[in-house]
Amino acid sequence: MKILSKLLVVLVPTLLMQLPASTCLAAQEGTVVASSVSSLPDAPAPQISSSKTRDTVSTPAEGASTNGLETAQKTPAPLAEGHISGTVMDVNGDLVPSATVVLDGPQAEDHRQTVASENAAFEFDALKVGVPYRVSVHVAGFVDWASTPIVLSSEQLVSLVNIQLKVDGQQTSVTVSASTEQIATEQIQMEEQQRVLGFIPNFYVVYDAANAVPLTPKLKYRLALKVATDPVTIVAVGFMAGVKQVGNTPDFQQGARGYGQRFGVQAADGFSDIMLGGAILPSLLHQDPRYFYQGTGSTSSRMRHAMMAPFVCHGDNGRLQPNYSSLGGDLLSNALSNLYYPESNRGYNLVFGNFAIGTAGRMVSTLAQEFVLGKLTHAVSKRGNNSKTP
Repeated sequence: MKILSKLLVVLVPTLLMQLPASTCLAAQEGTVVASSVSSLPDAPAPQISSSKTRDTVSTPAEGASTNGLETAQKTPAPLAEGHISGTVMDVNGDLVPSATVVLDGPQAEDHRQTVASENAAFEFDALKVGVPYRVSVHVAGFVDWASTPIVLSSEQLVSLVNIQLKVDGQQTSVTVSASTEQIATEQIQMEEQQRVLGFIPNFYVVYDAANAVPLTPKLKYRLALKVATDPVTIVAVGFMAGVKQVGNTPDFQQGARGYGQRFGVQAADGFSDIMLGGAILPSLLHQDPRYFYQGTGSTSSRMRHAMMAPFVCHGDNGRLQPNYSSLGGDLLSNALSNLYYPESNRGYNLVFGNFAIGTAGRMVSTLAQEFVLGKLTHAVSKRGNNSKTP
C-alpha cells in the first residue's frame, strides 16, 4: 500500500500539468462544476489554435442541467427601415393633386392611406424591409392605378415615377355649359328659320317649350325688327293697303295717292304694334312675347291654351303672367293711330274698336298655330325628321 500511495503522488500532478489551460468540467451526480487550471500551481499558459480571437458560445450538453452555467447568446441588431414616395400624374404629364394613395402589405397592420399634396406628391416612411408592399392610387374620374409588389431593402428609398392615371372610360363625355343668353340666341336663330309653307314668317312661336329660355331685351328687339322688316311682311302690308283701298277705309282719297297713304298707315300700325307689344313692353315688364306651342293633350285643353295666349304669357321668371305686353301694345299702337289717321276716323272707336278686332285676330292666329301652322312650318318639320334619326 505504501508503494501504491507513492505512485499516485507522482502521477497525479504529472497528468494535471498535461491538460490545456481551460476550465475543467467534471460531472458528478448530474452537477456541472467549473474549475480553472489557473488555480493550480505551476499551470502552463492556455494555447490558442487560431491567429484571430473568436467569440465562443458555451452551450450545455444534451441532457445536462444549466443551473450553474449561463448560456451566452448574441442579440440580433434591429432591421433598418425603408421608404416609398411618388408623384401622381395623368397620361398628359399633368399633376393630379388630392389623390387617395393606399399602401397595403401582407398583414392588416401594414395598411396605410394618405392624400397626395397640392404638388401631387406622397410618401410612406418607417416601412419594414423584406416585406412585399403594394401601392394603389384612386381619383374620381380616373382609372385606379396599382403598382407591382415592392420589396424594400435596408434604408432603401423607392420613388414611383411611373404613376400616370388614365381618364375613366365611363366619364369621357364632356359637358359643355353655356350661358342663358347663348342658349336663347341659338333658339332665336332656329326660330328665325321657321316659315309657313317655306316663305311666310312664323318667328314668334316656340315649338320646344320645355327647353325654351327667356330672351334678353336685345333678342326681343332683334326678333321684332326681323319680323317688321321681312320682305313677306312688307308684301302683306301692301296687300292689306289694297284691301282697304277697295273698302275705302280709312277716309283717304282713292288713286295712287290714297293707296300710298293707306300703305303708310298700315305699315305704321304694324310696326308700332310689333315694336310695342313684341319688344318695348316685354323688355320693360320682363315678359316673353312668343306663343308657346302645346302640341299634346286633349283637343279642349289645347284650344283653351291657344285662346288664352293673348291674355296670359310666360314671364322671364318662367311663371305665367297676365299678358300686359300684348294687350298694352295693342292699345298703345291704336292710340298712336290718332296721330296720322284722317280726322274723321280718330277717336275712341279707332282705339278700342281696333283693339277688339286685334285681340280677336290674335285668338284666331294662336288657334291656327296650335292645330294647323305647326304642320306647315318648314323648319319645324325638318327638325322633327332629324330628331327621329338614330
